[in-house]
Amino acid sequence: MAEILVDGQLEVDAVRSHFPALKQNQVFLDNAGGSQVLSDAINSIRTYLEETNVQLGASYSVGQKATQKYNEGLQAAADFINADLSEIVIGPSTTQLFANLAQSFALSFPAHAEIIVSSIDHEANISSWVRLAKIRNLTLKWWTPSSDLKLTPENLRPLLSEKTKLVTCTHTSNILGSIHDIRRIADEVHTVQGAMLCVDGVAYAPHREVDVKSLGVDFYSFSWYKVYGPHIAVLYASSSAQASVESLGHYFHNPANTLAIKLGLAAASYELVGTIPTLLSYFGPDASARKKTWAAIAAHEEKLQSTLLDFLNGREDVTVYSERSKDKALRVPVISFSIKGRSSKEVVEKVDGMSNFGIRWGHFYSKRLVDEVLGLGEEGVVRVSIVHYNT
Repeated sequence: MAEILVDGQLEVDAVRSHFPALKQNQVFLDNAGGSQVLSDAINSIRTYLEETNVQLGASYSVGQKATQKYNEGLQAAADFINADLSEIVIGPSTTQLFANLAQSFALSFPAHAEIIVSSIDHEANISSWVRLAKIRNLTLKWWTPSSDLKLTPENLRPLLSEKTKLVTCTHTSNILGSIHDIRRIADEVHTVQGAMLCVDGVAYAPHREVDVKSLGVDFYSFSWYKVYGPHIAVLYASSSAQASVESLGHYFHNPANTLAIKLGLAAASYELVGTIPTLLSYFGPDASARKKTWAAIAAHEEKLQSTLLDFLNGREDVTVYSERSKDKALRVPVISFSIKGRSSKEVVEKVDGMSNFGIRWGHFYSKRLVDEVLGLGEEGVVRVSIVHYNT
């Protein structure tokens, strides 16, 4: 395969050669719902199933190869986000991993403790916490930003108290596209002794490098099927935060000294975990190279989002939700809008009928944002979500 980075610039034709699905007569602009998959990841799945489809941990030769491939996948996942191996777990989805995490908290959060939940998040980072608050008789506070729809330390601060145990928010909304300053939010949360921050990074991870240590988060999750891989997800929990995580695993897994033992529940598909090294290597052979690739991706995506935003912002009948700027420091190319006098469904169906552009309408599982914050109807927004293989 061709190198995707030449002299610091993204070579888009080379990028596209890594994705077999792009050979179709379809322009994929629904990438926030799931990206296309790297050919190396596809080949990895087939090879695993053909050659190493056995239970892990066996001493015979094929069993050793299977275990090695699985362990290499876990290590690649940790390296991808600058985490320690003991601080990650792989699962079927971010929704499921957050549900497991919430269940593990059930015995460690005292009654009447406070949880602060962002109202502009995907439901994956809401419903489990609402349920936990109900079961444990916790106080649930909603973190709803002002008209600019941005979560900041300043609009979080009035909600914090000495009873705060957990704050949850999104790194980037899957509708709004705005990038939140997670480091500053984490620092604000940690002014309360014992308070922890849980971040949904699903809409951010396809566009920018994730470094959980630099972000200062306690928990962070995203889905690999949004980051050019198969349908699995990763959850990070810092070593210090794991003191609050009760193990859901079997009693004989003792000591439960890794997040995978505590929350994995044998839900990590071996052949899918084995693809993660291919995702890591796609972005570069080492951390320095990957940083350059992510910078080039951000620059390319900024050009793409500029074209669309210039058009949308130039129309008086169009409302762009949240960040209207095309600055890559402020947003990723997940762009949602509505057109005066036209339903979102009508707009998308019109596009379907006149082009090969694949876009979507709806609430995209951020229903509280669409219904309660934006005040839109059942059809929600029109969303165009671009990634670096788009042109």
